[in-house]
Amino acid sequence: MTLKSKFPVQKKSLSLRLVKYSRGDATDLALASMLVSAKSGESVLGGWMGLTAPHFKDLMRRHFPGLKPPLGVRKKTQRMTLRSLEWEDLQKLLLSHRAGHRITERYIADIVCSACLGLDHLWQDLGLLNRHQLSLLMEQNFPTLAQQNNKGMKWKKFLYKQLCNSKGAYVCRAPSCEECLEYDICFGPEDE
Repeated sequence: MTLKSKFPVQKKSLSLRLVKYSRGDATDLALASMLVSAKSGESVLGGWMGLTAPHFKDLMRRHFPGLKPPLGVRKKTQRMTLRSLEWEDLQKLLLSHRAGHRITERYIADIVCSACLGLDHLWQDLGLLNRHQLSLLMEQNFPTLAQQNNKGMKWKKFLYKQLCNSKGAYVCRAPSCEECLEYDICFGPEDE
């Protein structure tokens, strides 16, 4: 499959522009997908993808040199205050596994943390094309963490399981339990 055929037709122009200005590695391609999805409102990330304006502009400059940000993306999304501690724990986890090759790994961690607060699979909340694209992004930016996911667990579940294991918790809820159709089965009173 060629790069041109990976993106839907209505997004092809922006996607090709992003790819033209990138180095073409896994992170660049994932960011291109995320930016297109954020611009079209198809991800939970919103305009600056969970970053501050200066960090977003720096990310764009480093991954898409020569392209002027912000590409008409919508306003910055705000992190949910109630889940900010959760966001910070996820950030610490990701940053402790950075590859250490570039400063933008920190930005990628922030983007992933912001998407973890969504209700779908992580690759969907990020606006990626598929789960494999997320795996490549994780392998390139957080390789030691990616290696630990050697059984192919879904990424959001894997990240939250890592948090629970690190804190010694034995019962760990999924990040979107409140929205689950089986909430009463998992958390309701037990019948004898």
